[in-house]
Amino acid sequence: MAKAISLAKKGWYSTHPNPRVGCVLVRGEQIIARGWHQYAGQGHAEVNALAQLAGKDSAQGATAYVTLEPCSHFGKTPPCSDALIEAGIKRVVIAMVDPNPLVAGNGVKRLQDNGLEVKTGVLETEARALNPGFIQRMVSNRPAVRCKMAMSLDGRTAMASGESKWITSADAREDVQRLRAESSAILTGIGTVIADDPSMNVRSSEYRDDKRQPDRIILDSQLRTPVQAKMLSLSGRTLIAASQSCQQSMHKKVHDLEYKGAAIHFLPAEKLSNGATSLSLSALMSLMAQQQYNDVLLEAGATLTGSMLQAGFVDELIIYMAPHLMGSEARGLFNLPGLDTMNKRINLNIQDIRAVGRDFRITATPASADKKSTDKE
Repeated sequence: MAKAISLAKKGWYSTHPNPRVGCVLVRGEQIIARGWHQYAGQGHAEVNALAQLAGKDSAQGATAYVTLEPCSHFGKTPPCSDALIEAGIKRVVIAMVDPNPLVAGNGVKRLQDNGLEVKTGVLETEARALNPGFIQRMVSNRPAVRCKMAMSLDGRTAMASGESKWITSADAREDVQRLRAESSAILTGIGTVIADDPSMNVRSSEYRDDKRQPDRIILDSQLRTPVQAKMLSLSGRTLIAASQSCQQSMHKKVHDLEYKGAAIHFLPAEKLSNGATSLSLSALMSLMAQQQYNDVLLEAGATLTGSMLQAGFVDELIIYMAPHLMGSEARGLFNLPGLDTMNKRINLNIQDIRAVGRDFRITATPASADKKSTDKE
């Protein structure tokens, strides 16, 4: 199973929206075939492993080690459980049951009903770590959201003028390319689009995949996205989440943005804790789940990141800290209104701190998110 998990990691950047899955076929003590899922719409791990045996050997009587329960339904490909049955596999060892309601134990039942021996729960913790976003989307109907920020040692993200290039080193910026490549989509706010005209894509030769770019999502309640915005001219999809009021009042702007390739989705508004009105973040989570996003990278300014954090929709924080001071007039990391007493502070659990070039990368999770995860398990 450890080998199957290693194989699943080969699809780390490419399987979206599908989970990362590996499979090893064994006869006796000998591995006779290996496979992993590479791209959505192509062969799953079990099918790719069986294909290695075509014309060479038979899978008759072999054992399959799979990191995720074999699917039992017709999607873009036929059921993997049927492929294992037809190949003559006699025993299937599964790391974890698939949380997808279309599978959720049906694959195990189908195998058992056809006389195969099935064992589940082998290296389950390691297998779950392969697909946290996929699991969360299936269980909670929302993707896992990772918030990336860059700051100085005194917690500043930009000068008072808005100047922010570059807070961190080239090494840290290259590491962000890895985070983007791991993501189904990158979420930002209209303020960042107007101020920086960012690309929000994967450009590093080490992580770029010509077959996929993460989608880009702009939270833009009043539909202020310029039709000349850089990301609208790049490969990959750009989605704009706007207020429902724009649907009737801004026909021409909607038409112009759609002509440039943007997909516009209209969301309801909600009142924030500070009394301001914003797009419903709950509706945004549902939209991203509908788009089959497993892992979303939040790259935005202090207002959107603060709102997402206070709403409980940030699952992980990745903060790059640069060794310089930017002063008291510079802009802060998060806009978090209402934290006026110590008992209202947002507690974090530090998961990792390490050097990335001349900077430090801090990985943390909100303590409330950790508690929710524990409660569900």
